Amino acid sequence: MSSKDSVPNVATAAVLVRSESMPDDVQPIRGYDFEKGVDYNMLLSTYVNTGFQASNFGRAVDIVNKMRAWRLSDDPVAENDSKEIRDPEYRTSVKCKIFLGYTSNLISSGIRETIKYLVKNSMVDVLVSTAGGIEEDIIKCLAPTYLGNFALEGQALRSKGLNRIGNLIVPNNNYCKFEDWIMPILDQMLKEQKEDGAEWTPSKIIHRLGKEANHPDSIYYWAYKNNIPVYCPAITDGSLGDMIYFHSYRNPGLVIDVVQDIHAMNTEAVQAKKTGMVILGSGLVKHHICNANLMRNGADYAVFVNTAQEFDGSDAGARPDEAVSWGKIKADAESVKVHADVSLVFPLLVAQSFAKSN
Repeated sequence: MSSKDSVPNVATAAVLVRSESMPDDVQPIRGYDFEKGVDYNMLLSTYVNTGFQASNFGRAVDIVNKMRAWRLSDDPVAENDSKEIRDPEYRTSVKCKIFLGYTSNLISSGIRETIKYLVKNSMVDVLVSTAGGIEEDIIKCLAPTYLGNFALEGQALRSKGLNRIGNLIVPNNNYCKFEDWIMPILDQMLKEQKEDGAEWTPSKIIHRLGKEANHPDSIYYWAYKNNIPVYCPAITDGSLGDMIYFHSYRNPGLVIDVVQDIHAMNTEAVQAKKTGMVILGSGLVKHHICNANLMRNGADYAVFVNTAQEFDGSDAGARPDEAVSWGKIKADAESVKVHADVSLVFPLLVAQSFAKSN
């Protein structure tokens, strides 16, 4: 064969590069075999080897299960540990403290019921929400939210007194019912402040609202029953804030102390032997939980589920590795971000972790 009929050496060298052998512990990509029938447990268990966000989901399941399983007895006894901490029974009883954060839209959606399940069964230890995530739970005890359409026109909805949250519809009458429900509670809280010296913080207000709701569908009713703290550093940023604003005119004087809550929230992290973060959505709730864990030089486990991107430099879109640089997640922690809509992913994540172990 003449040289003009031979494949150029530069081409073969570029295309036929020899590979190094893959390490023995690297898993091959393989999806679910539907020839075996429809087995949802087996289907979801194959996600970790499916690739892309399915593999991140599988990793999230693994990390949550490790959070749930960890006990202090898994770690060696330190030389400076006290007699109490050395006690085997005590060490077996100490669990990883799990922080669960979520944005208000998730409570407007059916994810509320998934979170309520976790709180009712005391599967998480600390909750962090936006103001909307508080009020929407209470409002749903008074009146329903409805399925709508992303394309419904805002002007037409406004003329009908209908509010759109994505493809959900909340009649404005729901917020009127919320006002009627909460005003007497705010009056009573102010009375207790004046007469009994009660000091109100956002977490104490949410605890009280859960008690007053007295409804088995409510997240905060079960948080009240199980004494699970709920922190909401931006409690005035929503309808709840609107009600507090209106109340300041009709019966002024209610004081809400945020300093007590930041002390309590950070102490939750500082005093924990091991911490895990499950953060649904981003923004304020994501940073509030991460920053509390900074006080202990980082969380030991972290699962983020959101669709935010990191290219704009926002904390909302940042991957766990950025939090490592700040000391909010430990350098040797197990962490993952699932780039996905929480409404699709979180019920499946719970099914493969919290609910399975229950």
